[in-house]
Amino acid sequence: MYDSILVATDGSETASTAVDHAVELAERFDASLYGIAVVDDRTAYDTGIIDPEEAEQHLRERAAGWLEELEARAANAGVAVETTVRTGVPHEEILQYATATDIDVVVVGARGRSSFKGALLGSTVDRVVRVADRTVLVVGNSSASSTGSA
Repeated sequence: MYDSILVATDGSETASTAVDHAVELAERFDASLYGIAVVDDRTAYDTGIIDPEEAEQHLRERAAGWLEELEARAANAGVAVETTVRTGVPHEEILQYATATDIDVVVVGARGRSSFKGALLGSTVDRVVRVADRTVLVVGNSSASSTGSA
């Protein structure tokens, strides 16, 4: 059914559940597994107190930690995974990577780290689902629903 799977993570609880689903799918379908974490570059640090480069480096390190968790879970299941940290607008980076690696299905958690920010700006998940030209599997804490986009 799926030859390649991309899971996006932001370290949230639902992203962790999405990681579990993606690893299980990759194992079940003997599919290639990819992981992505995106550092949102729309956050401005112009107070003069926080060095923007230092802040971005800290965020990249956190993102790398989330991907290390994915790598450990995949290794425990005997699944190889290729991961990447990107910087940019999250939904754009996720979909660009999915296109570049010819992904069959993108797996995302139903809610990310900032539900307040998501309410104001429109969630990354919503934008991925609306813009994707491939299947998107949206995973909640205890159940999953699949949304096909074409």
